[in-house]
Amino acid sequence: MFSYPEIDDVERAASDLTTAGHARELGEADYAAFVSCLPKDILVTGAQAAGRGDVRKSWSKPKFIDYYLQSIPFSVAAQHCGARNFIALDGTRPIEFLLYLYFGKTEIDLKNFALRDLGILRTNRETSFSARFTDAEEALASFHYSRVLDSLEDGSEAVHRRAAIDVLAGPACTTEFAADLRSRAAHQTGLFFEKVGESELARQLYRAGPSPNCNERLVRLLYNTGDKAEAEALLQRMIDDPASDEEHLFATDFYARKFGGQRTGLHTELLRSGRTITVDDTYRGNPEAGVAGVLRREGTKVFFTENVLWHTLFGLLFWDELFESTRMPSGFDWLPHCLKDRSFSRLFAATIDEKLAAIASGSALPLILRTVAARWGRPNGIFSWDHVQVEALRALLEGSDTAGIASIVRGMCDDFRGMRDGFPDLMLVQDGKASFMEVKAEGDVIRRNQLTRLRQLGDAGIVVEIGRVDYRFDPEQDYVVVDIETTGSWSNGDRITEIGAVKIRNHRVVDEWHSLLNPQRSIPAKIVQLTGITNEMVRDAPLFAEVADSFMQFMADGIFVAHNVSFDYGFITYEFERIGRRFRFPKLCTCAGMRRRYPGHKSYGLGKLCEIYGISLATHHRALCDARASAQLLNLINQKRSEERFIGEAA
Repeated sequence: MFSYPEIDDVERAASDLTTAGHARELGEADYAAFVSCLPKDILVTGAQAAGRGDVRKSWSKPKFIDYYLQSIPFSVAAQHCGARNFIALDGTRPIEFLLYLYFGKTEIDLKNFALRDLGILRTNRETSFSARFTDAEEALASFHYSRVLDSLEDGSEAVHRRAAIDVLAGPACTTEFAADLRSRAAHQTGLFFEKVGESELARQLYRAGPSPNCNERLVRLLYNTGDKAEAEALLQRMIDDPASDEEHLFATDFYARKFGGQRTGLHTELLRSGRTITVDDTYRGNPEAGVAGVLRREGTKVFFTENVLWHTLFGLLFWDELFESTRMPSGFDWLPHCLKDRSFSRLFAATIDEKLAAIASGSALPLILRTVAARWGRPNGIFSWDHVQVEALRALLEGSDTAGIASIVRGMCDDFRGMRDGFPDLMLVQDGKASFMEVKAEGDVIRRNQLTRLRQLGDAGIVVEIGRVDYRFDPEQDYVVVDIETTGSWSNGDRITEIGAVKIRNHRVVDEWHSLLNPQRSIPAKIVQLTGITNEMVRDAPLFAEVADSFMQFMADGIFVAHNVSFDYGFITYEFERIGRRFRFPKLCTCAGMRRRYPGHKSYGLGKLCEIYGISLATHHRALCDARASAQLLNLINQKRSEERFIGEAA
């Protein structure tokens, strides 16, 4: 504490702070904060010194905190845990409130300014330092419930009981922004008491925050505790006057299953109705890329869109209203406050109507392109310029129901934060017509916001479907078997001297790619001896940047394969990073694959395996030769994978 060279007398400094009203001794009210800041070993020894023999060193820290608060009086804990070495800040509420007015969130120090001055935290220069709250009532209520939300991070029962009082007896909320904060606090606190079995208190809290989340928990709690009539009445109100599309979706689905005799929910029905797409099991962990590759082979143009496409459309279309007509309250803000408090559609009703009419009439693209040309690269809190896909925007606006697009964007204007996520993963374009697909692999579920977005898009006349992934060995999948030669083994320092690649489809070689590369450094003599690649051979060879596009085109939607794949993949990834580009593909290792499917060999080096299986390796340690040999190992592996597939289908 106070370990600063400027403070030579810590006790006097603490006394001065106390005299000035900025600090005080610890009291009962500080108990939770005090034990929370103590290390676990102090909590253990303190409890033992207090004569508590039932504590266990294996307990988690939250369990220790709860134990202290419930079983050990503050005075005892203070005596055995060194409370005399601590002081508590006092009179901080005014400064915390001022920081809240400035930042729009609770802060207890000025570290953001320090990070800004150090150049670590980027700030927004387009600011006006305008008030973010309508009046003092909204500011005070928002501050109150934000502090409640912060306190819940502690997790203890005592904190949740204090939070319940603060929610139920808290100030009235005069705006949607403050009401949202109260509802979030009520929901989180209610979940705690529902979990510990205090259902009546949980009900009170859910009723205090009538948000869709609170209403959903209240319905479930009422139904599960036998109050089915009240649950049904609440569901009817939610259906007749929903606070959001998601609330309406939940209410209709729950009502149909619990009171209408429907056996399965909308989530299950939608998943069952989805289209099954066979994807090579190498794409586990990235099913969207696997589906995109399959659809491209079928002649469909595919864009990875998810939420980014809609954020981009919204931000570019309403750039002037969002970033020119209004300024941010502080340099630390990036998202306009009118989107946070849902006042955007009210403040800019006329221009919103004009621009939505432009979408519906098919004349919105020129507006968007003008913004792209004039504002490119300017930081904002809605989308990243690196992810702007003008071609995807064009395909959407020219290939979908424009009135439907306008209705979706209208919803974003009304409640941007409520509609900022859940959009489908892929946009598909075929014969000029755009549609969307949400990809779900085995074990995946459709989240509520995703289901809502799918329904909204469908109701707007925009074609949308579920793509259910069936992981199998896919012989039609392209595998690009790669081998590289380098100046050494360190990807961060050494460079590539040669790349060889072989494309395999249906167990056959369909294409090859090869290039020597200028590593822009001398090749060590031992590497020359190993590979036969000399400095003279690479002196006039292209730089990696000059062949990067060609190699990327060769990869296309292929799976990256190599013997000891991490080595080759790591070098190529680093070369792409050097030129500011991303290289990301699913990987398959022939070394690991041979170990798994052909066990028992003493060595799984490329040379030894080629000797065992009679594979030609005439010029070992030249890239294309090694890639061809690895391709034959891949075929051995894929033969086993194919057999496993047929056995699985027969079973």
